[in-house]
This record gives sequence, structure tokens and C-alpha cells, in this order.
Amino acid sequence: MNEYLKRVLDETSVKNSNEPEFLQAVKEVLESLEPVIDAHDDYDKNAFLERMVEPERIISFRVPWMDDNGQVHVNRGYRVQFSSLIGPYKGGLRFHPSVNQSIMKFLGFEQIFKNALTGLPIGGGKGGSDFNPKGKSDNEIMRFCQSFMTELYRHIGQDVDVPAGDIGVGAREIGYLFGQYKRIKDTFEGGVLTGKDIVYGGSLARKEATGYGLIFFMREMLKQHNNSLQGKTVTISGSGNVAIYACEKAVEYGAKVVAMCDSNGCIYDKNGIDLELIKQIKEVERGRIKEYLNKHPEAEYIETTKDNYPIWNIKADIALPCATQNEVTLDSAKKLVANGVIAIGEGANMPCTAEATEYFLQNNVLVAPAKAANAGGVATSAIEMSQNSMRYSYTFEEVEEKLDKIMTNIFESCKKASDQYGCSGNYVAGANIAAFQKLAKAMRAQGIV
Repeated sequence: MNEYLKRVLDETSVKNSNEPEFLQAVKEVLESLEPVIDAHDDYDKNAFLERMVEPERIISFRVPWMDDNGQVHVNRGYRVQFSSLIGPYKGGLRFHPSVNQSIMKFLGFEQIFKNALTGLPIGGGKGGSDFNPKGKSDNEIMRFCQSFMTELYRHIGQDVDVPAGDIGVGAREIGYLFGQYKRIKDTFEGGVLTGKDIVYGGSLARKEATGYGLIFFMREMLKQHNNSLQGKTVTISGSGNVAIYACEKAVEYGAKVVAMCDSNGCIYDKNGIDLELIKQIKEVERGRIKEYLNKHPEAEYIETTKDNYPIWNIKADIALPCATQNEVTLDSAKKLVANGVIAIGEGANMPCTAEATEYFLQNNVLVAPAKAANAGGVATSAIEMSQNSMRYSYTFEEVEEKLDKIMTNIFESCKKASDQYGCSGNYVAGANIAAFQKLAKAMRAQGIV
């Protein structure tokens, strides 16, 4: 490895030794940048990489709230403002028990590159809390969101930092957060949060955007290799927005989705998933995917255990991991390859372990990397911001057309970068290189800051 890269990786590992997810993300990016670093002698002297891997700011704070029984609870809130090189910090809020500083930093680091790939003027950030919204009443979630925003409002603004949703943060949570921000600031600052309901400044197609964008990217990647989604069997992990709307768009392109899952287990329906039923269970009733069997008893339900993530055992042409980080392990990758998978589309953030990604690439499986393939959500959030600034709304079709164009351009950027640096067909490296080139140019222009 290039000596400069090795030194930065070693120093980063020592400084952040208790943050495995963050180190995994940094290592994956930096290793793919070796040909770029070799071509620029001054990157070392001007500490380009050291500045890239160090967040501009990390905010950690206490979030006290009261449940419906009068019991007070205390959670921890975070906002990692990683990079404002090309625009205000932009990235989601995640409410999940697994949230810690390592996960916030990994997500924020990934967001820098993802946002750069969109071609839109947005920087990178991430935030959230170890609060678990599952099983909580609407009033409990409202009280938590109001307490969380009572601190967060000091650090955000439509030209400073623009949060959005992520795992555990949907339209309901965004609404409560926005209401409290408006109440404290006494101003209607529409562009301060994205993922809002359409009635108070949200964008049409925002809910669908990440899933649709994933399929647009997959379409372009498969087309480049003389293939398509038509007639392909697809498995999709997760059953939230990303998974649901990736399923919807994949079916539009002629694929058959046979399996989806939630954290408890996996539904396998060889006849093709009944997506309207999944939407009813997950978006309306907020239920568990096992309830699918009530209407389709012929389908199979397989429970998830600590040692078994069953959806990746199902034979498929294309696998779309859309649930959470590191859900596809090396063992899962081996099963997928043995079952004939031809392409992986990362709908979640870093859903494949480093070993799994390497195994796919070694076995000529096409990999659509998360920071490129799931950029549709943040791209549409930026479109929402522009609509807020203009006091204007695009139609669903206009937003989808803009999204399609952005995702096509992202693929072309990844392809061009991978071709330029001798790794054609490796879109993981291509995405990292294309984004880094843009960020490095901005870094050089803005001086040592």
C-alpha cells in the first residue's frame, strides 16, 4: 500500500480504536483511492486524507423524556457534522438502540461521498439517538422528538445543517421535530428538515426516492453489462421505505420479487411478493411481516436468528440488501454466489461486510455500492430543499424524472472513474474515486480549513 495511505489508516485506527463501523468505512474508501493518491504528490503535504477522515464537529447531548406512565427516561443524542466542503451538512437522523458514535461517524463519512456523487451542493452529516420508537405511543414519540429538537435546533439551519429521516425516523417523527423547531425559532424555515409531509413543504416522490433510485442505478449497471431486470428473480431485505419502493420499481421493470423481511424473519413467496399487502402491514398497521401469512398461507415464513439471516439462502438472480449495515456476511455472500446471484444492489448503508464485498468482486458479481446506489433519497431531499427555497412544488413525474437523471449521472461518474484508474467494472472503487476527486478539488480551492 502507498505509504501515505498506510500512515493515515494506521493513525485513524489508533485514534478511533473503539469505533469498528467507522474504521470499516474509512478503510474501504481509502484503499480504493490508492491510484488517485499515487497520482498527486501534494495530497500528503497538505493532509488531504487526514482532513477528510476527521469530522468538522461532533455534538453529543442528553435527551430526557417522559413516558405515558410518568416515568422519565434519558437517551443520548448525536449530530456529526462531518464535511461542509460542497454545501450545508446534509444527512439523516436515526432512532435505534444500536446508535452510538461509531455508527454516526461511519454514516456521516459515507454521506460525504454519497452527497458529492449527486452533483448537488450538499455536504455530509448524520445524527440520531439510541431511542427505540418501536412499541412507543405517538405521544411518547412526540415528547421524545420535542426534547431531542430542543437541543438540536442550536446546531442546524437551512444554510447550516439539514437533517432528514433514516431508520426509525419517518414522516411522523419529522413532523414532530419540525413543529418543535418552528415553535422555538418562531419562524417557518421550511428547508431546515427534509422528508416532510407534502402539506407543509415536503416533496412528492421523497418516500419512494431511495428505492426507486436504487433500481435506476441497477438498471444502468446491468445495461452496461448487456443485461436487464426483465425476468430476474429478486430478494430484498428489509420492509421499510427503501425495500418497499425498490420492490415496486423492480416489478415495473419486469423482475419478480420473491422475498422480503423484517428484523424478526423473512417471507418467501415463490409466486411473487404481494406488495400492496406489505404496504398495508408496514406502512398502515406498523405490524410484523409474519402477518403476510394471514392472507397468503401458501407463502413460507422463516425466523431470523443470531446465526441465520435466512433471506440470503434463497436462490435469486439479484439481491438487494436494504435493511442495515453489515447484514451480508462472508457466509451469506458465499451462499448467494453458490445460488447464482449476478448482481448486488446496496439499498442500505454499508450492508455488506468488507469480506463479502471482496468475495462478490472476486466472483464477478456486479456490486452497486451504497454511496452511489442509495443516493436517490438524499438527492430528492436536495430537490425538496430547492422547492422550499423557491416556494414551489414539482409534480411527482417531474421529481422522478430529475431523480432518474441524477442516478444515471451517478452511474456514469462511477464508470468513468473506474475506467480511468484501471478498475473497470468495479463500481465500489469507481464511486469512491469519483466522489473523492470532487471533494479534493473543493478542498484545494478552499485552503487549509
